[in-house]
Amino acid sequence: MSERMSSANMSSPLRTRRTWLGVTVLAFVTLVTGACAGFGKSFEEPVVTLKDVVITGLGVTGGSLDVVLNVYNPNGYKLDAVGMTYRVDVDETKVGEGALEDHFVVQKDDSSVVRMPVKFTYAGLGVAGRSLITSGSINYRVRGDLTVATPLGNYTRPYDRTGRFSSVAGKGN
Repeated sequence: MSERMSSANMSSPLRTRRTWLGVTVLAFVTLVTGACAGFGKSFEEPVVTLKDVVITGLGVTGGSLDVVLNVYNPNGYKLDAVGMTYRVDVDETKVGEGALEDHFVVQKDDSSVVRMPVKFTYAGLGVAGRSLITSGSINYRVRGDLTVATPLGNYTRPYDRTGRFSSVAGKGN
């Protein structure tokens, strides 16, 4: 009987450790989940606008250009961006899309300029060219996802912005 008692007493500390481990893991998961949810609610979508378009190369069937975007951070903390996807449409016609894997930082309540390389064909750019020649401006839409690093891991948010780009003024709005 005494052997049975001592074996029951030994399992009690083991049971207590397991219980504490379970409670600790549950508390950690609850804390991380709450922090992630809180971050999502306090995160304001960055404002992405078209700033400029710079032709970087021309070929027989198309070329390449840099779409220069202005990324404004309306949040009260810096955005440590680790990636960005994008798609640029002109008058509802896709001009280009891609992904930027370069790291960049947008300080709180500030803006950063981001250059996006875009390859295009003349057929795809025809609508934009005609509109730019006839009116001096084009309607655009830029959209994608911005991935920022946080202490709890990477966090991806979409952005979607429309505006009008004027070749005369050299800027979008």
